[in-house]
Amino acid sequence: MSASGTVALSGQRIREDLAESSGCAPERKRLRTVESAAGEFPATTSMCTFSADEAGTTAREPNAALTNGPVFGTMSISGRSREMEDAVSVRTSLCRPDINLKRPVHFFAVYDGHGGPHVAALCREKMHVFVEEELMRVNCTEESDSEIGSSNSQEGEQEQSWRRVMKSSFARMDELAMSTCACGNVGYQCGCHPMEVALGGSTAVVALLTPEHIVVANCGDSRAVLCRGGKAIPLSFDHKPDRSDELARIEAAGGRVIFVNGARVEGILAMSRAIGDKYLKPVVTSEPEITFTKREPEDECLILASDGLWDVLSSELACEVARECLKERNNGATAAAALNLNAGPNKEDEGSETLYPSRSVLAAALLTRLALGRKSSDNISVIVVDLKKS
Repeated sequence: MSASGTVALSGQRIREDLAESSGCAPERKRLRTVESAAGEFPATTSMCTFSADEAGTTAREPNAALTNGPVFGTMSISGRSREMEDAVSVRTSLCRPDINLKRPVHFFAVYDGHGGPHVAALCREKMHVFVEEELMRVNCTEESDSEIGSSNSQEGEQEQSWRRVMKSSFARMDELAMSTCACGNVGYQCGCHPMEVALGGSTAVVALLTPEHIVVANCGDSRAVLCRGGKAIPLSFDHKPDRSDELARIEAAGGRVIFVNGARVEGILAMSRAIGDKYLKPVVTSEPEITFTKREPEDECLILASDGLWDVLSSELACEVARECLKERNNGATAAAALNLNAGPNKEDEGSETLYPSRSVLAAALLTRLALGRKSSDNISVIVVDLKKS
């Protein structure tokens, strides 16, 4: 099939998806007694960024200052949900640790809060700090048996060091989340009710990008997917209570999985791992699952997103949309036109090259709109990293 034929096929599929009105709506993470009335949707809150000097501070408008760091785009919207509980964090050139031969490590993360936005917001402020501190503590200058052994042994030891860094960072983040109130005070000095701490939690999917590897740590049901040679490669695996190994772990810890509008820990939480959720410890653990992936020339892009995207889009379709946007022959206007997403009563996407200053931003925006078209009822947060330019 020709390149133009591929674009037409993708455009047709996405137009059909946007036209769907099946009413499909994923169950909420935590059971709530009050639901939005039919047809009543809150105003959408969005933010959009791409590679800029202060990548971690997300602005309302895209920052036009490009750097030599990785090229990426983000989009985060409240969508049809009444509250915004997602948070996105990007820190290019987070640090230059010994373990990475003094070269920069780039940090990308999506957090999806439940029981309020405060744990996700706290993760956005502190997780990268913990990761940086743990990375800078790793001393790779001292000789060890592994360094005089085989190269495979050295690589294995290096991978274990990265894994220890991520586990320690998540543990520190969880400890802080369980002692911090929604108002930001630690140790209940403010007089807030202790349940404000106990009820809050968040997913966390964190990706560290180096020239050779992608390290992903995940707890919860946000997800990281690598697009490699047109195929979707999972870099994380959703922590659902009815996943066989998670179910066994929950029961071994003395917990139960009860099916109330889907599988839920103790009939309450629709994920089996999370930051926070103090009252469900130790059944709901913050220990992340970690993947350590060697980068390949065929790698095209990395997608991190909350379940507001993944509940209604497959990893394969998300990769197809993103790689179509990132192709060199497509600028923002061409890709948007090919996917037929410019039409609308307000013509909000006119001049898409100005609205989407990079193809990565366009990819994040189109994935978000596609999820909305498929009736996602949750917050939607997406990061797309162009690995060809990173």
